[in-house]
Amino acid sequence: MLTDLLLASAHHLLVFALIAMLVAESVLLRGPIDAAVLRRLAGLDSGYGTSAILLLVVGLSRLKFGVKGLDFYEHNPWFHAKFGAFILIALLSILPTVRFLRWRKALKADPNFLPAAGEVRTLRLLIRFELILVAVILVCAAAMARFGGF
Repeated sequence: MLTDLLLASAHHLLVFALIAMLVAESVLLRGPIDAAVLRRLAGLDSGYGTSAILLLVVGLSRLKFGVKGLDFYEHNPWFHAKFGAFILIALLSILPTVRFLRWRKALKADPNFLPAAGEVRTLRLLIRFELILVAVILVCAAAMARFGGF
């Protein structure tokens, strides 16, 4: 039971960390972009990636070491929807990560570098869509806990 509690607690805290970093990225992309913002975005995205990887590891650990056991998750359509949304978020986050890394590299080469407004707008929309998918994950998690496999 203690293992399950610790894994569930870590899982929830990592979800909150992931959401906080996505919201921070979204807010930074809304305002004026300068060198300091570009550096913050790269740092936040690194933290976001780390949180996502840890979240996946802890989540998979819950399958094996959690109280409900693997069978509960294998036959649970809410879990599959939740995991599918997580994978979609991961795929969508590739473009912002690549752009943030390019921007940081361009900033090192040219201290006056600023990304194009269209690129900023695209990333802002992508990150907001990721946040919507996080909301889908939270709804699926609530349904999964209450309704199980239907």
